Amino acid sequence: MKHDIVNLDNQNVGSMDLADSVFGVEVREDILSRVVNWQLANRRAGTHKTKTISEVSGTTKKPYKQKGTGNARQGSLRATQFRGGGICFGPVVRSHAQDLPKKIRRMGMRCALSVKAKEGKLVVVDALKMPEVKTKDLLSKMDKMGLINEKGLTSALFIGGAELDNNFSLSARNIVGIDVLPAQGANVYDILRRDTLVLTKEAAENLEARLK
Repeated sequence: MKHDIVNLDNQNVGSMDLADSVFGVEVREDILSRVVNWQLANRRAGTHKTKTISEVSGTTKKPYKQKGTGNARQGSLRATQFRGGGICFGPVVRSHAQDLPKKIRRMGMRCALSVKAKEGKLVVVDALKMPEVKTKDLLSKMDKMGLINEKGLTSALFIGGAELDNNFSLSARNIVGIDVLPAQGANVYDILRRDTLVLTKEAAENLEARLK
């Protein structure tokens, strides 16, 4: 498919052919769901932990004698039914990581890119470069590109080449709703969570080479 290339001032500077096998595939919501769940599961630290009866600090003495008190029999004040006692069946330290075939992961990336292309929310720019670190100037350029709505809010993911321009990254760092990633960091979750996807020409070529 043919796609226009613009600069950060929203001026047309050319066009490029985007591969239909990457940017024009059938969108599979089930595949997108599997990939997003896999990503979020792998991000979890799994360090949640509660103490069992054997780990709670306290006495090991029997609270009172077994019989003759009229109370239920008890063997420890560290038992789960007492205040300050252990937790029964609580969370333990574990890995939440899941396995997902590489074929499914690649298919998920194709689907995510195709979603943005079909919705008309894919923008290809020549480069992501700023002459100086100036958030106000970048906001002005984003307004020209139509990335800021009438409420003054924006939601966009910028994906550059192998190396990001430091001035651009620092200028975008304080803008709410804006993410900036290198081409190798492109992923399904970040593409879907932002309204508009902005790719550099280099990033588009890198993604095509990676996903064809």
